[in-house]
Amino acid sequence: MFFQNIEQILAGIPAILVAITFHEYAHGKTAALLGDPTPEAQGRLSLNPLRHLDPLGALMLLLVGFGWAKPVQVNPYYFQTDRRKGMLYVALAGPLMNLVLAYLSAVALRIFPPINILGLFFFYLLWYNAMLAVFNLIPLPPLDGSKVLSGLLSPRYLPVYYKIESYGPIILILLLATGILNQILQPIVRTVLSVLQLAAGWGIF
Repeated sequence: MFFQNIEQILAGIPAILVAITFHEYAHGKTAALLGDPTPEAQGRLSLNPLRHLDPLGALMLLLVGFGWAKPVQVNPYYFQTDRRKGMLYVALAGPLMNLVLAYLSAVALRIFPPINILGLFFFYLLWYNAMLAVFNLIPLPPLDGSKVLSGLLSPRYLPVYYKIESYGPIILILLLATGILNQILQPIVRTVLSVLQLAAGWGIF
């Protein structure tokens, strides 16, 4: 989603920063609740965007609609629960936070239509949070979906998955570079947006 004027820039960039910040904060907070002190020790339990910003990931989000933030480091050996389940919870926390923010944005848009900066902010906040949620649930490293999948798989399939997982970043880059990923994810994002807007009392997006 490209910005066409200064008003869109002033509304869109803060929306990106909010979406990324809350996504990473949710990862860190969930890990901390499970007993891991690592996110707090590294200053990641913060709503300061500078703590979470990855310049390349933010640029990709601006240019192609899909991007990432600086990953929160966690140590599952601190978890006061099963480590695989703990990583599953931590991985899901980010996309779920994005979906919550997207829904709240859809509700806000009923009050503040996108005809001024405030309305545009909620429009972009809805859009970017929906995209981040969908993109990060792709089951390829280093995205959250890979940790979700490994947490759901039967232990007997894990050795095979871990072998395939090592090629995940290469596959992801190829899918991004060729535009295939965008063609796959855009319809999913639009479906998510439609569901969120219906839940918020709007029509189809």
